[in-house]
Amino acid sequence: MDRITSRLLIYGGMADDSILMQLSHVCRKVRSGEYDLGEITSVVYAQVKRILEISTDYAFDKNLWQNYLTYLLVTAENPFTLTAEKTGGSDGSVNHFAKNDFAAFIELFHYDFSWLEEILQTDVFSCITDYKAIEKPALMYNGNVSEKVRALSERLAGAADADEFFGIITGFYRDYGVGMFGLNKAFRIAEAPDGSVIFKPVANMEHVVLDDLHGYELQKEKLIRNTESFVEGRKANNVLLFGDSGTGKSTSIKAIVNEYYDRGLRMIEIYKYQFRNLSQLISQVKNRNYKFIIYMDDLSFEEDESEYKFLKAVIEGGLETKPSNILIYATSNRRHLIREMWTDRDDMEQNGDIHRSDTMEEKLSLANRFGVTIGYYKPDRKLYHDIVRALADRNGIAMEDDRLFLLSDQWEMSHGGVSGRTAGQFINHLLADMES
Repeated sequence: MDRITSRLLIYGGMADDSILMQLSHVCRKVRSGEYDLGEITSVVYAQVKRILEISTDYAFDKNLWQNYLTYLLVTAENPFTLTAEKTGGSDGSVNHFAKNDFAAFIELFHYDFSWLEEILQTDVFSCITDYKAIEKPALMYNGNVSEKVRALSERLAGAADADEFFGIITGFYRDYGVGMFGLNKAFRIAEAPDGSVIFKPVANMEHVVLDDLHGYELQKEKLIRNTESFVEGRKANNVLLFGDSGTGKSTSIKAIVNEYYDRGLRMIEIYKYQFRNLSQLISQVKNRNYKFIIYMDDLSFEEDESEYKFLKAVIEGGLETKPSNILIYATSNRRHLIREMWTDRDDMEQNGDIHRSDTMEEKLSLANRFGVTIGYYKPDRKLYHDIVRALADRNGIAMEDDRLFLLSDQWEMSHGGVSGRTAGQFINHLLADMES
């Protein structure tokens, strides 16, 4: 194996503590005849354990070794893969080196570990290359990553030669991208010690689509129209979804990401205290071949908060133009985002701001920076009943309308009033009663 990995050029330079390199070192030591059996057995078991841990995280199955190598390929960010993300397998001299690497990967995919198992007196490799995983609930792993890696793994394992392998993997890079952005739909961020932004994938994003949101057809239409323009590379606007709580604002944005993921749409959720990281975040994604929605949920500011100034600066920019692959989608219960006081309407205040109206205009200008504003309001009684009926049908609750609507009305009177959220909570209550 060490002779194979030493031939890697584009995909070479892997960390010495990576699984592949650790196993390569073991093979080299064993071939040299200078090794301690207990030591290399311990190293092999440690690396197999790491493969099992990755496989558990992503629900890999069957040939875990090939799944692991596929995972390496789809998460490797280097100049070749980043270019292939944008252009696929375009002609270029670099393809010669890439195909040499892929010839090595074909050998790795079908590597015969039997000689090493015989020396170590173990069958761990036989086990992980013919593995039957324990079935687990979808919420326990990232299903989106799991499905793509397993499907790609089977295709790569069946590649006849480096040319076919090249076409399969570059096609994947073109269609889905490379690295964490290629595999995942949504992310949160954290700040590294050096001030850079670390992206953390959201493993189990709610799988909701726009058809799951009953009513609000005009609102959904406006959101779809803007998002379609965005993913197609045409002009699009930042969007503010405002209105009553529980009416589907956040659900609409999650649904949009689910429905347009295959067309390169990704979402990055940030919180108010992270607004100072916005410029750093944008600099790290502006050259990627994806469309990014920066998602801000329940956005609002109190009178004495100034974080909104970071947001204003990013939306319309200073010296640097906002990248065309980034939009901001925000939800808020407030139309104007910033709490407005009656005193803001007085042009002068003793011992305060001389021109209070200017202060008010500065605050209100934040909402004006969202080119599309969409209002979500509490449903009327009929729509509330329609939502309840639809949710009941989807969950297999067979109950006459009169009885269902009576119970739902009783429920909403003590649970926040009519809204889509209240309807969902009522259905969950019914399901819990049925299961008890």
